[in-house]
Amino acid sequence: MKKILTAAALVGMLASCTATERGTAIGAGTGAVIGGAGTNSWGGAAVGAVGGGLVGAAIGQSQERRGYCIYRDRYGRNYEARCR
Repeated sequence: MKKILTAAALVGMLASCTATERGTAIGAGTGAVIGGAGTNSWGGAAVGAVGGGLVGAAIGQSQERRGYCIYRDRYGRNYEARCR
């Protein structure tokens, strides 16, 4: 029963996050597991968590503005608008 309540609490916490925060949390957790399993040490898990968090944040941030593209006008300025 404790495992079910813990899992429900974790899902509830992630449900209230933005896509960037959710991507960071999932990436850091996954990176920690892979880094720890690959090196069999806490140091490897820490490095994996940092790397996974960075990649997860980048992926999550790209999901927040879905449907928008960055364009460049004839003067070289960048602007964001709905994709064509």
